[in-house]
Amino acid sequence: MPQPLSGEDPEPCDRFPAGPLFVPVRPGPSGCAARLFRTPLGDRTAVGFTSVRRLTATLGPGQAWIRLAEPALRALTAPLGVTTVTVDPQFCAPAPAPLRPPLPEPATAAAVRIG
Repeated sequence: MPQPLSGEDPEPCDRFPAGPLFVPVRPGPSGCAARLFRTPLGDRTAVGFTSVRRLTATLGPGQAWIRLAEPALRALTAPLGVTTVTVDPQFCAPAPAPLRPPLPEPATAAAVRIG
């Protein structure tokens, strides 16, 4: 039975589905797989966006996506131990740049031949 809301309750007691989401995916051996991210505290989370514009603003125009309802995204990631869905995250750290090979060290002393 739903709990009644009073004027002092800051939020409803029940979670409401976010509706159809644009979920970032990556290619895998069996098709597409939902990308999982980390929260600022390091916990894994599934991510969904409410519009393509928000997805591309955060992850770039080349990010592949599929359309999933929030309950479907939760059901997809629950077997992996992911219980959080983040909707419309606004900050995303950039991907790490590829490492450059180290430059050779300059010679510090010339060899002197005596003789």
